[in-house]
Amino acid sequence: MRALVYTQANEVQLQDRPPPELVPGEVVLKIEAVGICGSDMHAWHGHDPRRQPGLVLGHEFVGRIEQSAAPGFAVGTRFTGNPLITCGTCEYCVQGRNNLCANRTMVGMTRPGAFAEYMSIPAASLIAMPQDLSARAAALTEPAATAWHAVNLVLRALARPIHEGRVLVIGGGAIGMLAALLLRHLGVRRVVLAELNPLRRDAVAAHAQCEAIDPRIAPLADSSFDVVIDAVGAKATRFQAFAAIKPGGVIMHVGLQDWSSEIDMRKLTLAEITLLGTYTYTTADLRATVDALASGAFGDLSWVEERSLQEGQQAFLDLDQGRCASAKVLLRP
Repeated sequence: MRALVYTQANEVQLQDRPPPELVPGEVVLKIEAVGICGSDMHAWHGHDPRRQPGLVLGHEFVGRIEQSAAPGFAVGTRFTGNPLITCGTCEYCVQGRNNLCANRTMVGMTRPGAFAEYMSIPAASLIAMPQDLSARAAALTEPAATAWHAVNLVLRALARPIHEGRVLVIGGGAIGMLAALLLRHLGVRRVVLAELNPLRRDAVAAHAQCEAIDPRIAPLADSSFDVVIDAVGAKATRFQAFAAIKPGGVIMHVGLQDWSSEIDMRKLTLAEITLLGTYTYTTADLRATVDALASGAFGDLSWVEERSLQEGQQAFLDLDQGRCASAKVLLRP
């Protein structure tokens, strides 16, 4: 089979690989579409020691069962899936918080991913979906569920309904774009998205119908937002988030571009700021997101770009160099 293999920093190559072996309890999927995630970009840069050269990346996928060794999972059925392979027995799994599973492994990190014609996965990780759901929508389940999970954590922490407030989203990548789309669906009228890339700002303004700004040109007023969602997670955006948040507000930290930096602990304390972190999604989030995508809650998704698997290296280059207006590129094997 053809697979896009991470070979060294800043390089993926299309190679011939043996097809995955079918083992009990698992299925082999014929991949229809797979998204390039920010974590795939991080690995492509050589910045993720968990993802070593020789690995097939890719964990945002939709596919059709080609082979099955799991009762109840019929050949020909289409699924998306949870790339986090969890144990089901630890304290977090039994609480329904399996994104925090102490024993989790992951597609595209500890086992070959979906940048290939075929991929194996435990049947327990599959997420049912309408069989007529477009491949474009289904492949967005994973990143959309990340936004879904983050926004729902914010909703639990707010003192007032979110549609009453003003929300800042930092970063116009896939998570920022999907968060903005979800916020608009929830009735938030005052959404501002800060993004440096002019191509992405135009896409956000057109499709999420919110104000898209370049914070270098239009600085954000201090203490002016009830919610800030940092979908970048750089040192500069953390400072930006703390400056922009109002007393009593909620900061949701999603991105992890920089792993550590100082934060304004004085403002956090004296202004009673709630600072939340989030990691991926639960299985319940994934199922809810499939329903939301099927109902059009995230819009028509016309901003998503599709390319062939053999164009994978060029897609990574274009994303890295800011030449791509779309916040999400899907590869089609």
